[in-house]
Amino acid sequence: MTGIDFTKGSITKNLLLFFFPLLLTNTLQQAYTFADTVIIGRGLGDDALAAVGNFGTFSFFVTGFSMGIMNGFSVNFSHTFGSGNMTALRKIFGNAAALAVIVTAVLTAAGSALLYPVMRMMRTSDAIMRDSLVYGYIIFGGLFAAAFYNLCSALLRAIGDSRTPFTAICVSSSVNIVLDSLFVYVLKTGVSGPAFATVFSQLVSGLICVYRLAKSKTVSLRGLSRNDLSLNGASAKSLLKNGIPMACMNSVTSVGCIFVQGCINGFGAAYTSAYSVCSKYLNLFMLPGITAGFTSAAFTGQNCGAGDLIRIRKGTKISCVVAAVSALLLGAALFAFPEQLARLMLSGDEAVACTVMFLKRFAFFLVLLNLLFVFRNTVQALGKPLVPMCSGIAEMLLRIPVIMFGLPLIGFKAAAYAECAAWAGALAINAFFYLMTVSDKVRQ
Repeated sequence: MTGIDFTKGSITKNLLLFFFPLLLTNTLQQAYTFADTVIIGRGLGDDALAAVGNFGTFSFFVTGFSMGIMNGFSVNFSHTFGSGNMTALRKIFGNAAALAVIVTAVLTAAGSALLYPVMRMMRTSDAIMRDSLVYGYIIFGGLFAAAFYNLCSALLRAIGDSRTPFTAICVSSSVNIVLDSLFVYVLKTGVSGPAFATVFSQLVSGLICVYRLAKSKTVSLRGLSRNDLSLNGASAKSLLKNGIPMACMNSVTSVGCIFVQGCINGFGAAYTSAYSVCSKYLNLFMLPGITAGFTSAAFTGQNCGAGDLIRIRKGTKISCVVAAVSALLLGAALFAFPEQLARLMLSGDEAVACTVMFLKRFAFFLVLLNLLFVFRNTVQALGKPLVPMCSGIAEMLLRIPVIMFGLPLIGFKAAAYAECAAWAGALAINAFFYLMTVSDKVRQ
């Protein structure tokens, strides 16, 4: 396994060599989520689809916290790798693994305990409540599998390896789609089957990543000792300094989404189904932006560890160009084919009409979201974890009033405008602090 050393060589070439395999990885990761949606929608009906989508809003509150922790840890990984100290990198990874076990155990217990009360708080209808709970308990029960993969892939990204996660997701996506079809169409398990398939596929991807890390000549996990896995106060504090703010950012952002979901649920199953599908397409079409953000974070983290500000500035500009161009291309496709995309997963005319309206507006504002990912990840990699967290709070504060007052006045359009307002506000905060941080480092 060979990673990319972002502190040397052509900036554009290195960024693109990292970007495209990671984009394929993220696309395939969404593909098996997308496959869940299509198979559940076509095989089990709109109510089952609404149940899974309804749980997904709360799920991000819990799983997003876990993912945020791991993404925060990757900053420590990339800084240490950029400094060239491989012994320290193994020690930090060992401490990160120990922290991940503790955090995941707490999240599993908390998510399972809060699932039913939160579903009630979100005004989940009785028609979909049972399926939401069944799906949710299985996903939370398998949270260790997701954390296992996220931690290993965070280390791989930090050392410049985007190919191994691609291989892992190729295999796990295929496994997931086969199992989904088997459970739904052959074994008739209902929503529990796709949930088990998702957990198992995450475990498979994690095992592939850890196998490659064990074989790595750059940072071999075979060199991990019991001492490396023992929590060290200084290392744990440094890891949590980056991990907790990112985790809080994801969870705080999801609070706004939970509120939006609760408001939408109050307008009936058609709105709930439409919002579920819109969320799936949002997650799919923003993938280049997410990937550009992860790429910029890995690049910035390594060069921050090496102390090279000039490369950081150049790399951020290139990442912004990649994010903007992809937004324009995909936005054009969204605007041109919204009804075809809606009918791929929905059959009800009202739900389709709501989805078409949302996707057309999403097409125009996708560029804001993509640039937000770049600046937010870059600021995080520069060692300013509180800024993205504050931007997450801003997103929540912007979403809530738009959806609260907009739904009664303009209907489902308010869901689109709530997202766009949140993205614009968060982008402004992160871009401002990026410019301030870079200027301060230049003066220093």
